[in-house]
Formats: sequence, structure tokens, C-alpha cells
Amino acid sequence: MFARTVSQRFSQRPDWASDVLLALFVTVIQMQSAMIPMPLEPVSRPVTPIGYVLLVVSGLAVVARRKRPVVVFAITALASLAYFGFGFPDRLTFLALFVALYTLAAYGDGRRTLVLGGVGTAALAVGWLIAAADIEPKVAIGWVFFRIGASVISIILGESVRSRRVIAADAQRRAEQAERSREEEARARVDAERLRIAREVHDTVAHAIAIINVQAGVTAHVLDRRPEQARDALHIIEQTSSRALSEMRAILGVLREDGAQAPYPGLEQIPELAGKARAAGLDIDLEQGAPLDPLPVAVGSAAYRIVQEAITNVIHHVGPTRVTVALESGGADLRIRVTDAGRRDGARVPARVGGGRGILGMRERARLLGGDLDAGPRAGGGFEVTARLPLVAIGSGR
Repeated sequence: MFARTVSQRFSQRPDWASDVLLALFVTVIQMQSAMIPMPLEPVSRPVTPIGYVLLVVSGLAVVARRKRPVVVFAITALASLAYFGFGFPDRLTFLALFVALYTLAAYGDGRRTLVLGGVGTAALAVGWLIAAADIEPKVAIGWVFFRIGASVISIILGESVRSRRVIAADAQRRAEQAERSREEEARARVDAERLRIAREVHDTVAHAIAIINVQAGVTAHVLDRRPEQARDALHIIEQTSSRALSEMRAILGVLREDGAQAPYPGLEQIPELAGKARAAGLDIDLEQGAPLDPLPVAVGSAAYRIVQEAITNVIHHVGPTRVTVALESGGADLRIRVTDAGRRDGARVPARVGGGRGILGMRERARLLGGDLDAGPRAGGGFEVTARLPLVAIGSGR
């Protein structure tokens, strides 16, 4: 628990605090290194106060490495040239320069800072080699090449970190864009499905109002002379208006935009749909209990479309197989169940839940009428779609 708390506090520490600690560490290492002789180093003059000042300046400059990487590189590079120009010993006195080169590549803007680091390193290499022209012993020239190699490695490491950061940011940006695109596409599909359902219901309601208008005119004309005919007309008006009101409440507030459409099919067309599916290679078995009472047009149309889409999914994803379509009127609900036995060759079927437009459209149809729909694989293999559609629309008050 203590280690976790310390880790969290360390990760929440601001960048400037880390840079201050790094600058102090680099300064101390450079100062201490200047005081401790190392083997195979050139015979150099002892470090004077000027040398220590150069080491302190270059070390403390690391504090601004993130905000001013170019300036920090310039300071550490000039301090390095001056330090070695005076003939002071190498040791670890160039650590700040390596940090500056790494930061320049890691936090720069790519090509420009990379070129700047490369040109700067080349200039430093020339200056170092000139300063080491009369170095003794000759084997100590290896320190100069070590400086050059370490500078190049610092730039490479920094560029590697920058490249990974850019790749990760680009991947994150693409993932967010893809997520937004999926959400927008899903909303567009839902809106399109709602509009299509609203058009279907609107056409049906408009037809019902036309019938009511005609029957009302007949009632007014024969009310006194033929009361039986007037009573029949009023009964038709009552049935038609009740059904139309239920459908209007189900899609309240949704408007259509284009002209009239042909009537949409209902449950009576499901046997014809099954015949077409048999021609496509499916073994369809229709199960229907007691004869269903006349349904609201919206419910019948939604039921037909759900069965149609479920069968279409079987054709697309499974191929020839056995399919059972069950329709049952359970009191106030119409229950639909479409199951398939899976592929006959036993091959695994790609998941259909949530990834296709068909299931989304079926679920939206059911919800708009106050029902619900579930779709998923069966425990024994195959796939099942179950739906419940209320026979009395939402808010009818009946």
C-alpha cells in the first residue's frame, strides 16, 4: 500500500520537478567526475574554477530542457567546446550535453530538430578533434570518439522515443475517430429506421382517416332512413379510429417527408416469405398456435420485418439449414421466435450480435412499439432471435 502511494505521488509530480532533480543530479555527477581521475585519460591540466563554472552552467541548463530544447542544446554544446578547449579532462563531464541532445530529438518537431542535432554534433566533433590534436597519450583519443558516438546514440534514442509517441498519438486519434464514426453511423441507422417505420405508420393512419371520413359521410346520409346501415358504419369508424389512435401514439411526434407508399406486408405474408426462403435452400418450419386476431398494422408490419430480417441473416451468415419460425399471441403480446440450427458442416459462424445493421433495425422496431428483442447464439449451436410486440400500443389507455 505504501509503495503504491509513493508510486502514485511520483507519477503525479509535475514535469518541472523531475527536470529540477535531473539537473541537480547531472550537475553533481559532472562536478564529482571532474575531481576523480580515470585510467587511459589524456594528460590534462587540472580543472580550474572556470571549468567548474562551465560544468555547473551546463548541468543547471537541463532544467529548461522541455520548454527550450534548442537553447539548452546550444548552452551545453558551447560549454562543452569551451571546457575541452581549455584542456580539462573528459571523464563524465559531458553528461548534460547527452541529455540535451536526447531532449532535442525526443521533444522536437521531427526533421528540423533532427537536422539541427546532427549538424550540431558534427560541429562539436570537429571542435573536439581539433582540441585533441596534440593529445597524449594517443590512445586517449578514444575519449573523443566516445563523446561523438554517445552524442549520436543520444539523438537516435530521442528520435526513437519521439517516433513512438507520434505513432501512439496517431493510433489514439484514429481509434477515437473510428469510435465517433461508429457512433454516428449507429445513430444514422437508428434515425433512418425510425423514419422508415414512421412512414409506414403514417400511410396506414392516413388510409384509416380516409375510411373514417367516408363512413362518417355515409352515417350522416342514412342515419334517419336506414339506422342499421348507420350502426354498421359507426362500428367500422370505432374500430378504425381505435387502431389508428394506437398507431399514432406509438410513433407520436415522428414526421414523414416524402409521398405515399404502398402498404407494407404483415403476418399474412409470412408463409409466402417462408416459401421464398425454401427456394433459397432453407428448411423452414412455421409454428403458429391458435389463429391470431387481426393485429394493428404497425405490429403486423414490424413482425413481418423482424422475421424477414432474421431469415435473411440466416441466409447470409449460415446458408442452407433448418429454421423454425414460431408466432404466438400471449394475451397482450405477440411473441416471435426465429431459430436456426447452425451450419450443417459444423463450421463456426461469425458472431452476428451488435455487428450488423439487421439486428439493430429489428431491435429498434420492437422498442418503438413498446416491445423488446433479444438475439444471440444458442447453447446447443445455431442462433436465435426472440421478440415481444405489444398488441396494444404504448399510451393507448385501453
